Amino acid sequence: MNEMREIKAGFVGFGEVNTPKEFIVKRCEVVAELLEKQGLKLVKTAPVADDPAGKQAMRAVSELATEDFDVLVVCVAGWIPSWAVFSVIEPFKHKPMVLLGLTGWQDGDRFVTTADQAGTTALRKPMADMGYTFKYIVNRRGKELPLEEIVDYCRAANAAARLRKTKVGMAGYRDMRLYGTLYDGISLKGQIGPEIEHFDLLELKQIMDSINESEVERITNDLQERWDFCKSPQPGTVENSVRLYLAMREKIEERNYDAFSFMDVDGIKKLMGFAPAGAMTLLHDEMNIPTVPENDSMGAVTQLIVKLLTGQIAAYLEFYEFMDNGALMGVPDYVPAEIVDGKVTVMPNAFGDFGEGLLNVSKLKTGKATICRLGYVGDHYQMHIMTGEAQSPIKWEEAGWAPPAPQLPSIDMIFDGESEDFLQKIIGQHYIFSFGNNRELLENLCHILKIEVI
Repeated sequence: MNEMREIKAGFVGFGEVNTPKEFIVKRCEVVAELLEKQGLKLVKTAPVADDPAGKQAMRAVSELATEDFDVLVVCVAGWIPSWAVFSVIEPFKHKPMVLLGLTGWQDGDRFVTTADQAGTTALRKPMADMGYTFKYIVNRRGKELPLEEIVDYCRAANAAARLRKTKVGMAGYRDMRLYGTLYDGISLKGQIGPEIEHFDLLELKQIMDSINESEVERITNDLQERWDFCKSPQPGTVENSVRLYLAMREKIEERNYDAFSFMDVDGIKKLMGFAPAGAMTLLHDEMNIPTVPENDSMGAVTQLIVKLLTGQIAAYLEFYEFMDNGALMGVPDYVPAEIVDGKVTVMPNAFGDFGEGLLNVSKLKTGKATICRLGYVGDHYQMHIMTGEAQSPIKWEEAGWAPPAPQLPSIDMIFDGESEDFLQKIIGQHYIFSFGNNRELLENLCHILKIEVI
């Protein structure tokens, strides 16, 4: 289920002292009302003019400072000497801003302007040179106010602020000795915001051993009705998944994790003797938390970003095959019910030497989609993004599964852009999937957090 939280924005308008006050006030009020109708909660102050004593600017700063907000909308409704604007926005320099220039209006057979863009063009370069983080948006003559563009940037600012309060739970460390799943804790916390908290798989095993068996039995019986089973599982298969799910849920709730990853191949499969896919499928039935296997640190942080921006679960997919125009993407374990087309379908199965687990083989939804992944070199962060069309895949199988081999949850992701260019910039095997074209949302957040878009 999509989950979006309230976006709080500061709002202040500007217009020169010699411009009729009613022109400035009325137009700023209209913009504020439109933004509020889009769901923004505004911390507002009356428009500011360049009165010589600067009293209006001081009043605006005082009123804006009464409440916290994630982004400041600087609404230029007419020509304004730049000093008056900087007098207001300087105390909030640490926050992202929207530099918004309005347009004039038609009065009979003539167009009337208050020189709004004279004001914004006098501000854009000085704001950039002074290190402000902002997006410059203008209302073009004869066009509607670009509300979606404004709100998208405010949403990105809100996500950037919330990222600083997030925590990823990480059971184990560096599954399969992979390199692409590692992270640098100092730069991640300093630039992006999340904290990654590690704990041992032993904690999950200890919780599993203390689980109430009546609860395990109740959930096991419930799953027989909730999921479609392709065949009957061996005794204990479902129960193992339920115990692991309950242990994970307890740990996640205890530590208030916002995302979760775990040691899969060298951990749960090797040490506990069964695949965790059933537990993860159940976890996603019950909890709206993004997860990714194999101690994938950057994958989990990417999931947080996508979830905060879109409200979607931010599922992970990995690459299996490439085509001239895209890629076959799927997972060898589980998918959240949110991206499943129809009922969740599971197949008791084993891979290689691992014991039987509940493999999720559900069919995935299709449509316009975005894949992305965060990566880093030293303290330099990059976001790799591709949009495209998620289509139903051809009939295929992954070698190694006990026969009859399942068709894994998958899509053919048909890229909007050049396939070869995308291939040469790939950051890892896991990319985070969301429905819709979310490129601008991601690029806005990258701009705010100083992440390079590739």
